[in-house]
Amino acid sequence: MQLKFLDKPVETIKEPMDKGQALPDFKVLDANNNEFTNKDFIGKPALILTVPDVNSRACSLEAKKFNRKSDKYENVEFYTISKNTVEEQKDWCAAKGVESMHLLSDADNNFGMASGTYVKDIDALARVVYAIDANGEIVYRQVVEEIGSQPDFKEAEAVVEKLNK
Repeated sequence: MQLKFLDKPVETIKEPMDKGQALPDFKVLDANNNEFTNKDFIGKPALILTVPDVNSRACSLEAKKFNRKSDKYENVEFYTISKNTVEEQKDWCAAKGVESMHLLSDADNNFGMASGTYVKDIDALARVVYAIDANGEIVYRQVVEEIGSQPDFKEAEAVVEKLNK
């Protein structure tokens, strides 16, 4: 998929996962260095953000904003997946006071390759917002065309409202 990063054309390795698809098989690491797979998403609706780098200004703002909203929705889990290492993510959470959102490390690029969100040109994940139902099926996808920009928070939150019931 053709996108832009700082106004330069970049491309995902393939079309990112889309509405109606099940999460593909993948492995990432949670904050305790435990393997977290697509099967761990089954059972509860979730909002999944993929971001290039949690330490960048745009990604940090996005993750913090969704973290604040996550407290409102007890029936929906919130995740951010980036290629940052587990340690980088832990440091970021500690510095920003993020406790509600789960950060998952895709340092090995397993999720990015399986989901189609990997952008080789910048060695990072595209900025995408996914919502999945309790069965792990994608019910919403928002691909941010300019990777350095923010997603449409209101649109994503409206989807979370529906999943929270």
